[in-house]
Amino acid sequence: MTDLEFNVPGGSQERTPVVRSYVAIGDSFTEGLDDPGPDGEYRGFADRLAEHLSSQTTGFRYANLAVRGRRIRHIFGEQLEQTLEFAPDLVTVHAAGNDVLRPNTNLDRLAVEFDRGIQRLREAGITVVLLSGHDTGWIPVLRAYRGRVAVFSMHLRAIGERHGCHVVDLWAIRALNDPRAWSVDRLHLNGAGHRILTARIAESIGQPVGGPELWQRPFATPPEVLPPAVRRRETLRWTHKYLLPWLRRRAMGRSSGDGLLPKRPVMSPMAPPPPERDGGASPNGHHPLNGEVRRSLDGVLPDTQYPSSRRDPTS
Repeated sequence: MTDLEFNVPGGSQERTPVVRSYVAIGDSFTEGLDDPGPDGEYRGFADRLAEHLSSQTTGFRYANLAVRGRRIRHIFGEQLEQTLEFAPDLVTVHAAGNDVLRPNTNLDRLAVEFDRGIQRLREAGITVVLLSGHDTGWIPVLRAYRGRVAVFSMHLRAIGERHGCHVVDLWAIRALNDPRAWSVDRLHLNGAGHRILTARIAESIGQPVGGPELWQRPFATPPEVLPPAVRRRETLRWTHKYLLPWLRRRAMGRSSGDGLLPKRPVMSPMAPPPPERDGGASPNGHHPLNGEVRRSLDGVLPDTQYPSSRRDPTS
């Protein structure tokens, strides 16, 4: 039994009244790339959500088992088994991105494997939040994967409905179609993007960090529209710096997560959130959120460049 109050497996889960324990499983998105904290460690939506939930109840505990580059066989393998041992109240799942981006992956079979994992979590009485894929249509090169992401996202919606999960549809969050929410690698959210996602997840489980404008209208101004020549130059630079190394690792069967362990492998009490510091630009050079919205989130950080010795967020 978990210690979540009023959590009944199956059927609709409109609200999660009390969350005393939370486990995040997944890949680089859940690990927190590319949202560096002042201590040089990645933070991300899961840490931010845990900080918020810990302020709502005493004795809150949290584990983050995600590791960049992990595929479904890992997430619904060792990560799932560890999660079931912890028996948390809440689990967030962002998985399959590294599988979907492989053109030879059969999405229907992948969905069956995903479904089995979610079923086990729900049978254990755990509240589950599923995060579906985001729209890659605005990203040159990656827009070629848009159809595959959309198909698998529909699988996730069906799985969520079948098992009574909360589903946070990243495709439906328009603010995530804004480059200011993304890292320079175009594959991972930056600090602004992770704040947006945190606000949306918290609202979905009935534990909002503020009003819906935090994820619906987080930017005070429209995104900058660059001239075509500048966009082409930026895309070429991105291709050489991020896309080609990512493709080389794929061809060699390697991952940037090889040899890495989860950052929070044990479910333990949360430390106080990092101090808030206004100002600063995101890694792509844009100011992520206006001051009023930034100050309304717990533990807001500026988006600073991650130390070059550690920066290889592509997975």
